[in-house]
Amino acid sequence: MKQNFTVRQGALDGVEVFLSVAQHRSFRRAAAELGVTPSAISQTVRVLEARIGAALFIRTTRSVGLTEAGEQFLSRAKPAFEELVAASEVARGFGQRPAGLLRLSVPRAVIPTLLELIASFCKAYPEVEVELAASKEVIDLAAEGFDAAVRQGHLIAADMIAVPMTPPFRLIVVGSPAYFAERSRPRHPNDLRQHACLRWRQSNGALALWSFNDNDQAIEIAVSGPLIASDFPTTLGAAIEGMGLAQLPEPLAAVGLRSGKLVKVLDAYAPVRPGVFLCYPGRRQIMPKLRAFIDHVKSRTAGDGKVRMQADARRARSRKKG
Repeated sequence: MKQNFTVRQGALDGVEVFLSVAQHRSFRRAAAELGVTPSAISQTVRVLEARIGAALFIRTTRSVGLTEAGEQFLSRAKPAFEELVAASEVARGFGQRPAGLLRLSVPRAVIPTLLELIASFCKAYPEVEVELAASKEVIDLAAEGFDAAVRQGHLIAADMIAVPMTPPFRLIVVGSPAYFAERSRPRHPNDLRQHACLRWRQSNGALALWSFNDNDQAIEIAVSGPLIASDFPTTLGAAIEGMGLAQLPEPLAAVGLRSGKLVKVLDAYAPVRPGVFLCYPGRRQIMPKLRAFIDHVKSRTAGDGKVRMQADARRARSRKKG
């Protein structure tokens, strides 16, 4: 059964004053140390004694001493107060510089694309430890103790602040050369019904349909095949092994395409997704560790955008020359 519990108001009021008087054995010297008047010190001690229900000091015209109750109170209050002050200093340090544990909820499929970013951040901020918790669920960040989450654009709640981590990307269909050695390549999304397709199950339990853009019209195709996975990396590995075709974010398949382990098909029908974002609650005070990570993401994204614009300009000049 739940017990009634009442928080005592002002439980620490007067403790610092008591400790100062006990240290100096003088109300006047305690007042000088704390920057108040001796009468204010006396009044604070009287209130503390009344709240405790026992006299803490023996006062004479020439000296101040501790009663037995005062000695017992001092023996416990002094280390406890010093520990409280130390705890405040530690907490203040976390509030003033990037330090501590930064917990991020991240989809498993996205982690490989973030490792370079995380590595550069850890190098720049050695006092911050980064924890990546792989999850395909959209969790409550505050309830689960996370500082931020990495999410796709369509999964961002209205009360979250979103910072772009990647540019928009295409969903492409890929297969291995070994797979296509025995089958013809599909020319239209409807041709996928004659192919082995590697599917993935969404967090709500439903099998994901494959999405395409056909002359600016969004279409979805229900496919079938030998394997159902719950994440993109598993689907990617199965496609490289020749088990079937896979529809994947283009950045995830980039290494396989460059190495020749994968081949793109239906490229003209690839739909565009909004990209990946760093999300955090807008109503919560941002700790320095998260602020540093946000700024790091923004600086890297800006740099990547500049490189892309330069590459686009070079391609445009090449087309003009051609």
